[in-house]
Amino acid sequence: MKRNLLLPVISALLLGAAVLPARASNCPGFLPHNDLKIPVGSAQDKGMLEAQFNEVLNTLEKIYKPQLAALGKVLQINRLWTNNTVNASTSQSGNRVILNMYGGLARHEAVTMDGFALVVCHELGHNLGGAPKGGWASIEGQSDYYANLKCLRQVFADSSASAFTRSLQGDEVAEQGCAALYSDPQESAICLRGSMAGKSVSNLFKVLHNDPVAPSFATPDPKVVTAMFTSHPATQCRMDTYLAGSLCTQPVSAPLSNTNPAAGTCTRSAGFQAGFRPLCWYKPANAAELLPPAAKAFEVTEQLSPSLDALKTGYWPGLRAPLAW
Repeated sequence: MKRNLLLPVISALLLGAAVLPARASNCPGFLPHNDLKIPVGSAQDKGMLEAQFNEVLNTLEKIYKPQLAALGKVLQINRLWTNNTVNASTSQSGNRVILNMYGGLARHEAVTMDGFALVVCHELGHNLGGAPKGGWASIEGQSDYYANLKCLRQVFADSSASAFTRSLQGDEVAEQGCAALYSDPQESAICLRGSMAGKSVSNLFKVLHNDPVAPSFATPDPKVVTAMFTSHPATQCRMDTYLAGSLCTQPVSAPLSNTNPAAGTCTRSAGFQAGFRPLCWYKPANAAELLPPAAKAFEVTEQLSPSLDALKTGYWPGLRAPLAW
């Protein structure tokens, strides 16, 4: 008798499990775990205003809602302005792509509106960035690469982003590289703007990690990993990745792959001269990717860096190629 009474209960539980969405799977935050908190109106509140926070999210939502809808997914951006957390995160639940954007990060003095857009792009990159992946999500370095390779180019080409706050400082490496690789002035400007957004958030990394030396595009990370590094790369390595994504002349429309990390990216074997994922986190399957490009006529240095360590060399103009959209 007891067994018969339990059958309807078990059936109801099974039926409920069939219609409930899959439990949300979480991805590590944009930053490693940290205890920094920046409340609204605190002494540390020196970054963005709430209106600017929403302006950036409105632009990203406008661009990516239809793209995700075409994939059968729903974009849900949780605008957690009053949350003091200095981070951002993403998860998936059923067909929903969920972004948690915290006001604490936006209020940090190092974060410009352009830099905050990069953070949103990074979180989208976990969902759309392709291989290499760790489970459902693109790994940290790949999500950084995606932010500049695909996402920020769309954001900065949108008129609604024209008033975003950004770094007013110049950078010789980024300026020379972007001018050399993109013949169109607008494309070159977007390349530089994305690079400087990377510099903005890299200054945040420096503070959180207590790095003794400021990151610089002129001092790329010399580390070469022996296996794919899936966690958050070091500050300089991440900054190198943002520059690499900006310098890659693959079309924004070139699709990425969840299984082939070369698809839609810049690789040496495909003949690209810059924009490679830095070897401080990326371990290519193709050994040819470990070698410098063949274009010795440009006197490319042997140091493997995202910009080919082109600072103050004369080879940049020879690498120019238009960006196709």
